[in-house]
Amino acid sequence: MEWVETTGKSIEEAKSVALDRLGVADEEAEFEILEEPKAGLFGRTRGEARVRARVKPRIPRAKVERRDRRPRKDDTPSTQGAPRAPRAKQPRQQEKKMSDSSENNDRPRRERPEGPPADPAQVAAEAKKFLIGLAASLGTTGETAVNIDGNDIEVQLNGSDLGLLVGPRGSTLQAVQDITRVVSQRRMGDHDTRLRIDIGGYRAKRKEALSRFVIQVADEVVASGSARALEAMPSPDRKIVHDALTGRTDIATHSEGEDPNRRVVISPAAATPAE
Repeated sequence: MEWVETTGKSIEEAKSVALDRLGVADEEAEFEILEEPKAGLFGRTRGEARVRARVKPRIPRAKVERRDRRPRKDDTPSTQGAPRAPRAKQPRQQEKKMSDSSENNDRPRRERPEGPPADPAQVAAEAKKFLIGLAASLGTTGETAVNIDGNDIEVQLNGSDLGLLVGPRGSTLQAVQDITRVVSQRRMGDHDTRLRIDIGGYRAKRKEALSRFVIQVADEVVASGSARALEAMPSPDRKIVHDALTGRTDIATHSEGEDPNRRVVISPAAATPAE
């Protein structure tokens, strides 16, 4: 996964900008702090925070070996003609069981062997199969299109009456994408590809409409000289906002708040002091 490098007035602000660029939540990213702001006079800070971030690689979970719970012959006392064990010996029996458990936990655990990287085309095929079946279960039909760029995979499902799979502001689409990833990636042991799902061209339409909207808002911010906070958005939409305004020197953007109420703030760029 590629790294992105961002700056901010604080470490948290630099991290939030990186999350918006990556389009993921905090738990899905990993960071490296390159530079921290330096303390100045009167409690002020000098300089900016600088961090590197990337989407956290998915690591296969180690397969834990189950203990054999069948009773051992050595641990099963003979009951023929033997008196019942006194209660005073129960702590020793418990101690022995704890010792056996400790010895068992010290054994090396077998990890799932790592095989060759998954074929992106095969991952896409599994995703297509699942999406077509999902559309059929809703009583409609759909056609799929696939775009593969290295380890980045986009599968589009197009057809009529697919609005139910999109949901308000793409909320259902996000859930469908998560389920499709489980079906086509995790079951195959794929930890390398990045799968993205679009239904009915919603993401492209959303990106176009949102980009037009934020450009208009940015123009209003410049004209009024006042900052404006947008509505709360998921991280993919916040990424669209930042990307749409990249390159503009008359405004600045940053995100504030916590998910799911995190939002982008567009403010006029700080005036450059005259030399």
